[in-house]
Amino acid sequence: MSDPVNHPPHYRSHPSGVECIQITEYMNYCLGNAVKYIWRADLKNDAIEDLEKAAWYIQRDIARRKGATA
Repeated sequence: MSDPVNHPPHYRSHPSGVECIQITEYMNYCLGNAVKYIWRADLKNDAIEDLEKAAWYIQRDIARRKGATA
């Protein structure tokens, strides 16, 4: 039976069969989102847009880390 709230089918459509959250729940918000966009980039219509979103989250985390060590 399909569970669109807890385990939507597209969350498990990665070739590995692993749900992205199983990996990203161990990361901070920005890095987790970056991985999510990379993970699903080839599973959606616009891979370039998803990769650009991932880059945006990575740059945000880099900026945060540089600010924290400055």
